[in-house]
Amino acid sequence: MTQAEDGASNKELYALLHVSPEASDEEIRKAYRQWAQIYHPDKYQSPQMQEVATENFQRICEAYEILSDEYKRQIYDIYGMEGLASGLELGPKLNKAEEIKEELERLKRKREEEKKSAHFQPSGVILAQLSVPSFLAGHGIMRAMSMTSEIQSQISKNNLIAVGGTLAVKGSDGDAAANAVFRHQLSSVSSIEIMASAGLRGLIGVQTSRQLSRHANATMGLAMSLRDGSINLSNSWNRQLSTTSNASIELILGSDSSVAVGWRKKDQKRAAAGEIRIGTSAIGAVGRYTHRFSSKSHGRITGKIGSGALELEIGGGRKISDFSTVRMLYTIGIQGIYWKLELHRGAQKLVVPIFLSRHINLGFAAGAFLLPTSLYLTLKSLVFKPYYRRREKQQALKNMEQTRAQVQEAKAAAEKAQQLLQNVANRKRNKQLESNGLVITEAVYGNPKVIKSINNPEEKNDELASQMLDVTLPLNFLVSDSGQLKLHEGVKKSGIMGFCDPCPGETKKLYVKYTFGDNRYEVEVDDRAELVLPQEEHRI
Repeated sequence: MTQAEDGASNKELYALLHVSPEASDEEIRKAYRQWAQIYHPDKYQSPQMQEVATENFQRICEAYEILSDEYKRQIYDIYGMEGLASGLELGPKLNKAEEIKEELERLKRKREEEKKSAHFQPSGVILAQLSVPSFLAGHGIMRAMSMTSEIQSQISKNNLIAVGGTLAVKGSDGDAAANAVFRHQLSSVSSIEIMASAGLRGLIGVQTSRQLSRHANATMGLAMSLRDGSINLSNSWNRQLSTTSNASIELILGSDSSVAVGWRKKDQKRAAAGEIRIGTSAIGAVGRYTHRFSSKSHGRITGKIGSGALELEIGGGRKISDFSTVRMLYTIGIQGIYWKLELHRGAQKLVVPIFLSRHINLGFAAGAFLLPTSLYLTLKSLVFKPYYRRREKQQALKNMEQTRAQVQEAKAAAEKAQQLLQNVANRKRNKQLESNGLVITEAVYGNPKVIKSINNPEEKNDELASQMLDVTLPLNFLVSDSGQLKLHEGVKKSGIMGFCDPCPGETKKLYVKYTFGDNRYEVEVDDRAELVLPQEEHRI
Protein backbone atom coordinates (compact mmCIF):
# COMPACT_ATOMS: atom_id res chain seq x y z
CA MET A 1 0.00 0.00 0.00
CA THR A 2 1.29 3.44 -0.84
CA GLN A 3 1.39 6.29 1.50
CA ALA A 4 -1.41 8.00 -0.32
CA GLU A 5 -3.62 4.98 -0.09
CA ASP A 6 -2.77 4.49 3.55
CA GLY A 7 -3.63 8.05 4.43
CA ALA A 8 -6.83 7.92 2.42
CA SER A 9 -8.09 4.60 3.76
CA ASN A 10 -7.07 4.61 7.45
CA LYS A 11 -8.79 7.82 8.71
CA GLU A 12 -8.03 6.88 12.31
CA LEU A 13 -8.57 10.41 13.60
CA TYR A 14 -12.10 10.45 12.18
CA ALA A 15 -12.77 7.12 13.89
CA LEU A 16 -11.42 8.49 17.17
CA LEU A 17 -13.87 11.41 17.14
CA HIS A 18 -16.58 9.20 15.59
CA VAL A 19 -17.28 11.55 12.68
CA SER A 20 -17.49 11.04 8.94
CA PRO A 21 -14.49 11.94 6.72
CA GLU A 22 -16.88 14.45 5.11
CA ALA A 23 -17.85 15.99 8.48
CA SER A 24 -18.17 19.77 8.69
CA ASP A 25 -16.11 21.92 11.04
CA GLU A 26 -19.13 22.26 13.32
CA GLU A 27 -19.65 18.49 13.48
CA ILE A 28 -15.98 17.98 14.35
CA ARG A 29 -16.16 20.66 17.04
CA LYS A 30 -19.33 19.13 18.51
CA ALA A 31 -17.78 15.63 18.58
CA TYR A 32 -14.64 16.98 20.28
CA ARG A 33 -16.70 18.62 23.04
CA GLN A 34 -18.63 15.42 23.67
CA TRP A 35 -15.49 13.29 23.96
CA ALA A 36 -13.72 15.96 26.04
CA GLN A 37 -16.52 15.77 28.59
CA ILE A 38 -16.00 12.02 28.92
CA TYR A 39 -12.21 11.99 29.08
CA HIS A 40 -11.29 15.27 30.80
CA PRO A 41 -8.90 14.31 33.64
CA ASP A 42 -10.51 16.73 36.12
CA LYS A 43 -13.65 14.56 36.18
CA TYR A 44 -11.87 11.70 37.96
CA GLN A 45 -10.57 11.48 41.53
CA SER A 46 -8.65 8.21 41.32
CA PRO A 47 -5.00 8.73 40.20
CA GLN A 48 -5.26 5.59 38.07
CA MET A 49 -8.39 6.82 36.29
CA GLN A 50 -6.87 10.29 35.88
CA GLU A 51 -3.88 8.72 34.14
CA VAL A 52 -6.13 6.80 31.72
CA ALA A 53 -8.26 9.89 31.09
CA THR A 54 -5.20 12.08 30.47
CA GLU A 55 -3.81 9.66 27.88
CA ASN A 56 -7.08 9.46 25.95
CA PHE A 57 -7.80 13.18 26.33
CA GLN A 58 -4.46 13.93 24.65
CA ARG A 59 -5.40 11.66 21.75
CA ILE A 60 -8.70 13.49 21.34
CA CYS A 61 -7.02 16.90 21.49
CA GLU A 62 -4.46 15.87 18.85
CA ALA A 63 -7.22 14.61 16.55
CA TYR A 64 -9.17 17.84 16.99
CA GLU A 65 -6.08 20.00 16.43
CA ILE A 66 -5.47 18.33 13.06
CA LEU A 67 -9.06 18.00 11.81
CA SER A 68 -10.05 21.52 12.84
CA ASP A 69 -7.17 23.03 10.87
CA GLU A 70 -8.06 23.34 7.16
CA TYR A 71 -4.51 22.81 5.84
CA LYS A 72 -3.55 20.04 8.25
CA ARG A 73 -6.80 18.22 7.52
CA GLN A 74 -6.17 18.39 3.76
CA ILE A 75 -2.72 16.92 4.22
CA TYR A 76 -4.03 14.20 6.56
CA ASP A 77 -6.80 13.29 4.09
CA ILE A 78 -4.23 12.82 1.32
CA TYR A 79 -1.27 11.21 3.11
CA GLY A 80 -2.32 10.60 6.71
CA MET A 81 0.08 11.20 9.58
CA GLU A 82 3.02 10.51 7.25
CA GLY A 83 2.15 13.63 5.30
CA LEU A 84 2.04 15.77 8.45
CA ALA A 85 5.46 14.47 9.46
CA SER A 86 6.99 14.94 5.97
CA GLY A 87 8.28 18.46 6.57
CA LEU A 88 5.76 20.27 4.36
CA GLU A 89 5.71 23.98 5.06
CA LEU A 90 2.16 25.32 5.09
CA GLY A 91 1.57 28.81 3.79
CA PRO A 92 -0.76 30.97 1.74
CA LYS A 93 0.72 29.71 -1.53
CA LEU A 94 -0.59 26.21 -0.76
CA ASN A 95 -4.27 27.04 -0.46
CA LYS A 96 -5.70 24.25 -2.60
CA ALA A 97 -5.84 20.50 -2.06
CA GLU A 98 -4.27 19.97 -5.50
CA GLU A 99 -1.32 22.21 -4.64
CA ILE A 100 -0.78 20.47 -1.30
CA LYS A 101 -0.92 17.08 -2.99
CA GLU A 102 1.62 18.18 -5.61
CA GLU A 103 4.00 19.37 -2.89
CA LEU A 104 3.63 16.10 -0.99
CA GLU A 105 4.29 14.15 -4.19
CA ARG A 106 7.44 16.20 -4.70
CA LEU A 107 8.64 15.46 -1.17
CA LYS A 108 7.82 11.78 -1.62
CA ARG A 109 9.81 11.62 -4.88
CA LYS A 110 12.70 13.39 -3.17
CA ARG A 111 12.78 10.80 -0.36
CA GLU A 112 12.57 7.95 -2.88
CA GLU A 113 15.43 9.41 -4.93
CA GLU A 114 17.55 9.74 -1.79
CA LYS A 115 16.79 6.14 -0.93
CA LYS A 116 17.69 4.95 -4.43
CA SER A 117 21.00 6.78 -4.38
CA ALA A 118 22.17 4.60 -1.49
CA HIS A 119 22.44 1.42 -3.59
CA PHE A 120 22.53 -0.04 -7.08
CA GLN A 121 19.39 -1.21 -8.88
CA PRO A 122 20.00 -4.31 -10.99
CA SER A 123 17.47 -5.65 -13.50
CA GLY A 124 17.57 -8.36 -16.12
CA VAL A 125 15.69 -10.67 -18.48
CA ILE A 126 16.58 -14.21 -19.48
CA LEU A 127 14.72 -15.49 -22.54
CA ALA A 128 14.89 -19.20 -23.41
CA GLN A 129 12.93 -20.17 -26.55
CA LEU A 130 12.05 -23.87 -26.75
CA SER A 131 10.65 -25.78 -29.75
CA VAL A 132 8.74 -29.05 -29.45
CA PRO A 133 8.73 -29.78 -33.25
CA SER A 134 12.51 -29.30 -33.34
CA PHE A 135 12.92 -31.67 -30.39
CA LEU A 136 10.71 -34.33 -32.01
CA ALA A 137 12.76 -34.02 -35.21
CA GLY A 138 15.93 -34.74 -33.23
CA HIS A 139 17.45 -31.25 -33.53
CA GLY A 140 17.33 -30.35 -29.86
CA ILE A 141 14.71 -28.45 -27.90
CA MET A 142 16.54 -25.12 -27.52
CA ARG A 143 15.59 -22.75 -30.32
CA ALA A 144 17.25 -19.54 -29.13
CA MET A 145 18.42 -17.88 -25.96
CA SER A 146 19.19 -14.34 -24.87
CA MET A 147 20.14 -12.53 -21.70
CA THR A 148 19.80 -8.83 -20.96
CA SER A 149 21.14 -7.18 -17.83
CA GLU A 150 21.35 -3.61 -16.56
CA ILE A 151 22.56 -1.86 -13.42
CA GLN A 152 21.38 1.63 -12.47
CA SER A 153 23.01 3.86 -9.89
CA GLN A 154 22.09 7.32 -8.65
CA ILE A 155 25.63 8.71 -8.51
CA SER A 156 24.48 12.10 -7.20
CA LYS A 157 21.30 14.04 -6.49
CA ASN A 158 20.75 14.96 -10.16
CA ASN A 159 22.78 12.33 -12.01
CA LEU A 160 22.03 8.71 -12.82
CA ILE A 161 24.09 6.20 -14.77
CA ALA A 162 22.98 2.87 -16.22
CA VAL A 163 25.23 0.21 -17.73
CA GLY A 164 23.99 -2.96 -19.38
CA GLY A 165 24.44 -5.53 -22.07
CA THR A 166 22.75 -8.20 -24.17
CA LEU A 167 23.89 -11.64 -25.31
CA ALA A 168 21.81 -13.62 -27.80
CA VAL A 169 22.25 -16.97 -29.53
CA LYS A 170 20.06 -18.50 -32.25
CA GLY A 171 21.24 -21.66 -33.92
CA SER A 172 24.85 -21.07 -34.93
CA ASP A 173 24.47 -17.28 -34.95
CA GLY A 174 25.23 -14.98 -32.04
CA ASP A 175 24.85 -11.34 -31.20
CA ALA A 176 26.09 -9.11 -28.40
CA ALA A 177 25.69 -5.49 -27.41
CA ALA A 178 26.76 -3.21 -24.57
CA ASN A 179 25.06 0.04 -23.68
CA ALA A 180 25.43 2.93 -21.28
CA VAL A 181 23.08 5.77 -20.36
CA PHE A 182 23.84 8.96 -18.47
CA ARG A 183 20.85 10.93 -17.17
CA HIS A 184 21.04 14.45 -15.77
CA GLN A 185 18.13 16.21 -14.07
CA LEU A 186 18.25 19.76 -15.42
CA SER A 187 15.42 20.99 -13.22
CA SER A 188 12.38 19.71 -11.38
CA VAL A 189 10.53 19.44 -14.73
CA SER A 190 13.21 18.55 -17.30
CA SER A 191 16.04 16.07 -17.85
CA ILE A 192 18.50 14.98 -20.52
CA GLU A 193 19.91 11.55 -21.37
CA ILE A 194 23.03 10.64 -23.36
CA MET A 195 23.18 7.05 -24.56
CA ALA A 196 25.64 4.86 -26.41
CA SER A 197 25.51 1.26 -27.58
CA ALA A 198 28.26 -0.93 -29.05
CA GLY A 199 27.73 -4.12 -31.03
CA LEU A 200 25.85 -5.09 -34.17
CA ARG A 201 23.28 -2.41 -33.36
CA GLY A 202 25.75 0.25 -32.22
CA LEU A 203 24.42 3.79 -31.89
CA ILE A 204 24.85 7.07 -30.07
CA GLY A 205 22.00 9.36 -29.10
CA VAL A 206 20.58 12.06 -26.90
CA GLN A 207 17.09 12.41 -25.43
CA THR A 208 15.40 15.19 -23.50
CA SER A 209 12.21 15.06 -21.43
CA ARG A 210 10.11 17.85 -20.01
CA GLN A 211 6.98 18.12 -17.86
CA LEU A 212 4.82 20.51 -19.87
CA SER A 213 2.08 20.80 -17.27
CA ARG A 214 0.69 18.94 -14.29
CA HIS A 215 -0.90 16.41 -16.67
CA ALA A 216 1.36 16.40 -19.73
CA ASN A 217 4.97 15.65 -20.62
CA ALA A 218 6.99 15.31 -23.81
CA THR A 219 10.18 13.53 -24.90
CA MET A 220 12.39 14.18 -27.93
CA GLY A 221 15.32 12.03 -29.02
CA LEU A 222 17.99 11.92 -31.71
CA ALA A 223 20.02 8.77 -32.47
CA MET A 224 22.63 7.88 -35.08
CA SER A 225 23.52 4.34 -36.09
CA LEU A 226 27.24 3.55 -35.95
CA ARG A 227 26.72 0.86 -38.57
CA ASP A 228 25.33 2.81 -41.52
CA GLY A 229 25.21 6.39 -40.25
CA SER A 230 21.40 6.62 -40.50
CA ILE A 231 19.68 9.09 -38.18
CA ASN A 232 16.40 8.59 -36.35
CA LEU A 233 14.37 11.36 -34.74
CA SER A 234 11.74 10.45 -32.16
CA ASN A 235 9.07 12.52 -30.43
CA SER A 236 6.47 11.40 -27.92
CA TRP A 237 3.77 13.20 -25.98
CA ASN A 238 1.90 11.83 -22.97
CA ARG A 239 -1.14 13.29 -21.29
CA GLN A 240 -3.07 12.17 -18.25
CA LEU A 241 -6.76 12.07 -19.14
CA SER A 242 -8.02 11.21 -15.67
CA THR A 243 -6.76 9.79 -12.39
CA THR A 244 -6.78 6.30 -13.95
CA SER A 245 -6.08 6.84 -17.66
CA ASN A 246 -3.57 8.48 -20.00
CA ALA A 247 -2.92 8.74 -23.73
CA SER A 248 0.24 9.01 -25.81
CA ILE A 249 1.39 9.88 -29.33
CA GLU A 250 4.76 8.79 -30.73
CA LEU A 251 6.40 9.91 -33.97
CA ILE A 252 9.59 8.33 -35.34
CA LEU A 253 11.34 9.69 -38.43
CA GLY A 254 14.22 7.81 -40.03
CA SER A 255 14.97 4.55 -41.82
CA ASP A 256 11.83 2.99 -40.32
CA SER A 257 9.41 5.87 -39.80
CA SER A 258 6.19 5.33 -37.91
CA VAL A 259 3.47 7.06 -35.93
CA ALA A 260 1.67 5.48 -32.99
CA VAL A 261 -1.30 6.42 -30.83
CA GLY A 262 -1.75 4.68 -27.47
CA TRP A 263 -4.13 4.67 -24.52
CA ARG A 264 -3.96 3.15 -21.04
CA LYS A 265 -6.37 2.85 -18.16
CA LYS A 266 -5.72 1.24 -14.82
CA ASP A 267 -7.62 0.98 -11.55
CA GLN A 268 -7.54 -1.42 -8.60
CA LYS A 269 -9.28 -4.29 -10.43
CA ARG A 270 -8.74 -3.72 -14.14
CA ALA A 271 -6.11 -2.49 -16.56
CA ALA A 272 -6.51 -1.93 -20.29
CA ALA A 273 -4.14 -0.66 -22.96
CA GLY A 274 -4.23 -0.23 -26.71
CA GLU A 275 -1.96 1.04 -29.48
CA ILE A 276 -2.26 1.62 -33.21
CA ARG A 277 0.99 1.99 -35.16
CA ILE A 278 1.41 2.91 -38.83
CA GLY A 279 4.92 2.63 -40.26
CA THR A 280 6.78 2.38 -43.53
CA SER A 281 7.40 -1.35 -43.00
CA ALA A 282 4.33 -2.46 -41.06
CA ILE A 283 0.87 -1.47 -39.86
CA GLY A 284 -0.63 -2.97 -36.75
CA ALA A 285 -2.66 -2.65 -33.57
CA VAL A 286 -2.39 -4.29 -30.19
CA GLY A 287 -4.80 -4.36 -27.25
CA ARG A 288 -4.46 -5.83 -23.78
CA TYR A 289 -6.87 -6.30 -20.88
CA THR A 290 -5.88 -7.46 -17.39
CA HIS A 291 -8.30 -8.29 -14.61
CA ARG A 292 -7.18 -8.68 -11.00
CA PHE A 293 -9.24 -11.41 -9.32
CA SER A 294 -7.58 -10.90 -5.95
CA SER A 295 -4.45 -9.39 -4.45
CA LYS A 296 -2.54 -12.51 -5.58
CA SER A 297 -4.00 -13.59 -8.94
CA HIS A 298 -4.89 -12.00 -12.27
CA GLY A 299 -5.98 -12.91 -15.79
CA ARG A 300 -4.85 -11.35 -19.06
CA ILE A 301 -5.93 -11.34 -22.71
CA THR A 302 -3.94 -9.72 -25.53
CA GLY A 303 -4.75 -9.35 -29.21
CA LYS A 304 -2.48 -8.32 -32.08
CA ILE A 305 -3.41 -7.61 -35.68
CA GLY A 306 -1.42 -6.11 -38.54
CA SER A 307 0.49 -6.67 -41.73
CA GLY A 308 2.90 -9.06 -40.00
CA ALA A 309 0.92 -10.40 -37.06
CA LEU A 310 -2.43 -11.92 -36.14
CA GLU A 311 -2.54 -13.58 -32.75
CA LEU A 312 -4.49 -13.98 -29.54
CA GLU A 313 -2.86 -14.50 -26.15
CA ILE A 314 -4.76 -15.70 -23.07
CA GLY A 315 -3.40 -16.49 -19.63
CA GLY A 316 -2.97 -15.46 -16.06
CA GLY A 317 -0.57 -15.21 -13.20
CA ARG A 318 -0.28 -15.58 -9.47
CA LYS A 319 1.81 -13.90 -6.83
CA ILE A 320 3.65 -16.62 -4.94
CA SER A 321 5.54 -14.36 -2.51
CA ASP A 322 6.02 -10.69 -1.72
CA PHE A 323 8.51 -10.34 -4.58
CA SER A 324 7.73 -13.22 -6.97
CA THR A 325 5.04 -13.80 -9.58
CA VAL A 326 4.51 -16.69 -12.01
CA ARG A 327 2.52 -16.41 -15.23
CA MET A 328 1.30 -18.91 -17.84
CA LEU A 329 0.17 -17.70 -21.28
CA TYR A 330 -1.32 -19.44 -24.31
CA THR A 331 -0.81 -17.90 -27.77
CA ILE A 332 -2.39 -18.83 -31.11
CA GLY A 333 -1.78 -16.96 -34.36
CA ILE A 334 -0.36 -17.07 -37.85
CA GLN A 335 3.08 -17.81 -36.37
CA GLY A 336 1.71 -20.98 -34.75
CA ILE A 337 0.75 -22.13 -31.25
CA TYR A 338 2.84 -21.29 -28.20
CA TRP A 339 2.95 -21.66 -24.46
CA LYS A 340 4.81 -19.02 -22.50
CA LEU A 341 6.03 -19.38 -18.93
CA GLU A 342 7.19 -16.33 -16.97
CA LEU A 343 8.80 -15.96 -13.57
CA HIS A 344 9.19 -12.46 -12.13
CA ARG A 345 11.36 -11.92 -9.09
CA GLY A 346 11.77 -8.25 -8.19
CA ALA A 347 13.35 -6.60 -11.25
CA GLN A 348 14.53 -9.95 -12.66
CA LYS A 349 12.52 -11.89 -15.22
CA LEU A 350 12.73 -15.38 -16.74
CA VAL A 351 10.66 -15.91 -19.92
CA VAL A 352 10.32 -19.33 -21.57
CA PRO A 353 8.26 -19.39 -24.82
CA ILE A 354 7.51 -22.98 -25.90
CA PHE A 355 6.74 -23.38 -29.61
CA LEU A 356 4.22 -26.22 -30.02
CA SER A 357 3.14 -26.26 -33.66
CA ARG A 358 3.26 -24.12 -36.80
CA HIS A 359 0.05 -25.68 -38.14
CA ILE A 360 -3.20 -24.57 -36.55
CA ASN A 361 -5.33 -27.65 -36.04
CA LEU A 362 -8.59 -27.03 -34.13
CA GLY A 363 -8.28 -30.17 -32.00
CA PHE A 364 -4.61 -29.60 -31.21
CA ALA A 365 -5.23 -25.91 -30.45
CA ALA A 366 -8.06 -26.78 -28.04
CA GLY A 367 -5.96 -29.45 -26.36
CA ALA A 368 -2.99 -27.11 -26.00
CA PHE A 369 -5.29 -24.66 -24.21
CA LEU A 370 -7.21 -27.14 -22.05
CA LEU A 371 -4.23 -29.23 -20.93
CA PRO A 372 -2.38 -26.54 -18.92
CA THR A 373 -5.70 -25.08 -17.73
CA SER A 374 -6.87 -28.43 -16.36
CA LEU A 375 -3.45 -29.13 -14.88
CA TYR A 376 -3.43 -25.75 -13.13
CA LEU A 377 -6.94 -26.18 -11.70
CA THR A 378 -6.06 -29.66 -10.45
CA LEU A 379 -2.81 -28.50 -8.86
CA LYS A 380 -4.57 -25.46 -7.41
CA SER A 381 -7.16 -27.66 -5.70
CA LEU A 382 -4.87 -30.46 -4.52
CA VAL A 383 -1.54 -28.71 -3.97
CA PHE A 384 -1.54 -24.91 -4.07
CA LYS A 385 -4.59 -24.18 -1.90
CA PRO A 386 -3.62 -26.58 0.92
CA TYR A 387 -0.06 -25.26 0.78
CA TYR A 388 -1.12 -21.60 0.94
CA ARG A 389 -3.57 -22.32 3.75
CA ARG A 390 -0.80 -23.92 5.79
CA ARG A 391 1.56 -21.08 4.98
CA GLU A 392 -1.04 -18.43 5.83
CA LYS A 393 -1.73 -20.15 9.14
CA GLN A 394 1.99 -20.33 9.91
CA GLN A 395 2.39 -16.68 8.91
CA ALA A 396 -0.56 -15.69 11.11
CA LEU A 397 0.95 -17.52 14.09
CA LYS A 398 4.35 -15.97 13.38
CA ASN A 399 2.74 -12.53 13.13
CA MET A 400 0.96 -13.17 16.42
CA GLU A 401 4.25 -13.94 18.13
CA GLN A 402 5.93 -10.87 16.69
CA THR A 403 3.07 -8.53 17.63
CA ARG A 404 2.02 -10.20 20.90
CA ALA A 405 3.47 -7.48 23.14
CA GLN A 406 2.10 -4.71 20.88
CA VAL A 407 -1.39 -6.26 20.86
CA GLN A 408 -1.40 -6.82 24.62
CA GLU A 409 -0.47 -3.20 25.18
CA ALA A 410 -3.13 -2.01 22.71
CA LYS A 411 -5.79 -4.22 24.32
CA ALA A 412 -4.88 -2.93 27.76
CA ALA A 413 -5.23 0.66 26.50
CA ALA A 414 -8.59 -0.18 24.87
CA GLU A 415 -9.88 -1.79 28.08
CA LYS A 416 -8.85 1.29 30.08
CA ALA A 417 -10.62 3.53 27.57
CA GLN A 418 -13.71 1.35 27.92
CA GLN A 419 -13.64 1.78 31.70
CA LEU A 420 -14.22 5.50 31.32
CA LEU A 421 -17.11 4.84 28.92
CA GLN A 422 -18.78 2.29 31.19
CA ASN A 423 -21.05 4.55 33.26
CA VAL A 424 -22.43 6.45 30.27
CA ALA A 425 -22.70 3.26 28.17
CA ASN A 426 -24.69 1.51 30.93
CA ARG A 427 -27.02 4.51 31.29
CA LYS A 428 -27.63 4.55 27.54
CA ARG A 429 -28.19 0.79 27.50
CA ASN A 430 -30.72 0.94 30.36
CA LYS A 431 -32.55 3.82 28.67
CA GLN A 432 -32.80 1.81 25.43
CA LEU A 433 -34.02 -1.24 27.38
CA GLU A 434 -36.79 0.83 28.97
CA SER A 435 -37.95 2.14 25.60
CA ASN A 436 -37.49 -1.21 23.82
CA GLY A 437 -34.88 0.47 21.64
CA LEU A 438 -31.48 -0.51 20.27
CA VAL A 439 -29.37 -2.61 22.63
CA ILE A 440 -26.06 -4.20 21.62
CA THR A 441 -26.01 -7.63 23.25
CA GLU A 442 -22.72 -8.85 21.81
CA ALA A 443 -20.06 -7.29 19.58
CA VAL A 444 -16.61 -8.58 18.67
CA TYR A 445 -13.95 -7.16 16.37
CA GLY A 446 -11.00 -9.00 14.85
CA ASN A 447 -9.97 -11.98 12.73
CA PRO A 448 -12.93 -13.24 10.61
CA LYS A 449 -11.90 -16.87 11.26
CA VAL A 450 -12.26 -16.35 15.01
CA ILE A 451 -15.56 -14.50 14.57
CA LYS A 452 -16.86 -17.36 12.42
CA SER A 453 -16.24 -19.82 15.26
CA ILE A 454 -18.66 -17.91 17.54
CA ASN A 455 -21.64 -19.61 15.89
CA ASN A 456 -19.67 -22.68 14.77
CA PRO A 457 -17.88 -24.13 17.82
CA GLU A 458 -16.50 -27.01 15.74
CA GLU A 459 -14.43 -24.46 13.78
CA LYS A 460 -12.98 -22.91 16.92
CA ASN A 461 -9.26 -22.18 16.67
CA ASP A 462 -7.71 -21.66 20.10
CA GLU A 463 -4.45 -20.46 18.56
CA LEU A 464 -6.20 -17.49 16.98
CA ALA A 465 -8.62 -16.77 19.85
CA SER A 466 -6.52 -13.81 21.03
CA GLN A 467 -7.13 -12.05 17.69
CA MET A 468 -10.52 -10.79 18.81
CA LEU A 469 -11.72 -7.94 21.03
CA ASP A 470 -15.04 -7.54 22.83
CA VAL A 471 -16.45 -4.14 21.82
CA THR A 472 -19.99 -4.46 23.17
CA LEU A 473 -19.52 -1.60 25.64
CA PRO A 474 -18.13 1.06 23.25
CA LEU A 475 -20.85 0.31 20.69
CA ASN A 476 -23.56 0.74 23.34
CA PHE A 477 -21.91 4.05 24.20
CA LEU A 478 -22.13 5.16 20.56
CA VAL A 479 -25.88 4.45 20.31
CA SER A 480 -27.65 7.80 19.93
CA ASP A 481 -30.53 8.95 22.13
CA SER A 482 -32.86 8.26 19.19
CA GLY A 483 -31.85 4.59 19.22
CA GLN A 484 -29.52 4.47 16.22
CA LEU A 485 -25.88 3.57 15.62
CA LYS A 486 -23.80 4.56 12.62
CA LEU A 487 -20.18 3.68 11.87
CA HIS A 488 -18.93 5.64 8.89
CA GLU A 489 -17.72 4.14 5.61
CA GLY A 490 -14.02 4.24 4.82
CA VAL A 491 -13.01 4.54 8.47
CA LYS A 492 -10.91 1.74 9.96
CA LYS A 493 -12.75 0.59 13.05
CA SER A 494 -9.64 -0.06 15.13
CA GLY A 495 -9.40 3.73 15.60
CA ILE A 496 -12.76 3.97 17.41
CA MET A 497 -12.42 4.85 21.09
CA GLY A 498 -12.42 1.61 23.10
CA PHE A 499 -11.31 -0.42 20.05
CA CYS A 500 -7.80 -1.50 19.01
CA ASP A 501 -6.19 -3.66 16.33
CA PRO A 502 -6.16 -7.22 17.79
CA CYS A 503 -4.42 -8.74 14.75
CA PRO A 504 -2.06 -6.30 12.96
CA GLY A 505 -1.57 -7.12 9.30
CA GLU A 506 -4.62 -9.41 9.12
CA THR A 507 -8.09 -8.86 7.66
CA LYS A 508 -10.61 -7.75 10.28
CA LYS A 509 -14.39 -7.74 10.60
CA LEU A 510 -16.97 -6.55 13.10
CA TYR A 511 -19.71 -8.93 14.28
CA VAL A 512 -22.71 -7.48 16.15
CA LYS A 513 -25.74 -9.03 17.84
CA TYR A 514 -28.44 -6.62 18.98
CA THR A 515 -32.10 -6.33 19.94
CA PHE A 516 -34.61 -3.75 18.80
CA GLY A 517 -38.20 -3.92 19.89
CA ASP A 518 -38.99 -7.56 20.56
CA ASN A 519 -36.75 -8.84 17.79
CA ARG A 520 -33.17 -10.09 17.62
CA TYR A 521 -30.67 -9.12 14.93
CA GLU A 522 -27.11 -9.91 13.87
CA VAL A 523 -24.75 -8.51 11.25
CA GLU A 524 -21.13 -8.89 10.15
CA VAL A 525 -19.33 -6.10 8.25
CA ASP A 526 -15.88 -5.49 6.81
CA ASP A 527 -13.40 -3.27 8.59
CA ARG A 528 -14.02 -0.15 6.49
CA ALA A 529 -17.67 -0.80 5.60
CA GLU A 530 -20.50 1.41 6.81
CA LEU A 531 -22.71 0.04 9.59
CA VAL A 532 -26.15 1.47 10.33
CA LEU A 533 -28.34 -0.06 13.05
CA PRO A 534 -31.11 -1.10 13.24
CA GLN A 535 -31.81 -2.64 9.83
CA GLU A 536 -34.63 -5.04 9.04
CA GLU A 537 -32.32 -7.11 6.84
CA HIS A 538 -30.29 -8.03 9.94
CA ARG A 539 -33.27 -9.71 11.61
CA ILE A 540 -32.92 -13.37 12.61
